[in-house]
Amino acid sequence: MNGERWLIAGLGNPGPSYAGNRHNAGFLTADVLAERAGARFRAGKFRAMTAEGHLAGHSVIIIKPLTFMNESGIAVGGVSGYYRLGPGQIVVIHDELDLPFGTIRLKRGGGDNGHNGLRSVTSHLGTPDYCRVRIGIGRPPGRMDPAAYVLRNFAAPEAEELPLLLDRAADAVEALLTSGLPAAQNAIHGGPAGTGGG
Repeated sequence: MNGERWLIAGLGNPGPSYAGNRHNAGFLTADVLAERAGARFRAGKFRAMTAEGHLAGHSVIIIKPLTFMNESGIAVGGVSGYYRLGPGQIVVIHDELDLPFGTIRLKRGGGDNGHNGLRSVTSHLGTPDYCRVRIGIGRPPGRMDPAAYVLRNFAAPEAEELPLLLDRAADAVEALLTSGLPAAQNAIHGGPAGTGGG
């Protein structure tokens, strides 16, 4: 095996009707990473689209689960088990309501914060102790139900910034692979977007 192998899972919902949703920020980042790795997605095992290649000097398996969001763990658990990867070699990329739009945060472990994809991944892995790249999508306006909000497409001004945001999320994954979590956190968290209040 050349270098350490990593599993990178972008969370989202499959199918064209969900493609541009806020909830699909993970899928969209996975696409950017696959392009950087010179890899193409194809239907793989464990109900996932899989792209294999190299990123930051590591062998990577990038997946997009083909189940719906709340069953994402089937793919993540299946692929990581097949390749015998521990939680320290798993990166999950997901949308995060509690971060302002445009903010990228890295962490390892922690709760699922009401995110069904994370809940499923944690339950299938049997541990919350994997790395997460959290992409801020902001809170829903007014009294809109968060469940409805995450299934809406990005608003026009956000959509303009989206390619930059996805690039930064992909950079965060590469930084994590290259230099480890603490150094990557310093690099990314010190980045352009600060933390929004309230």
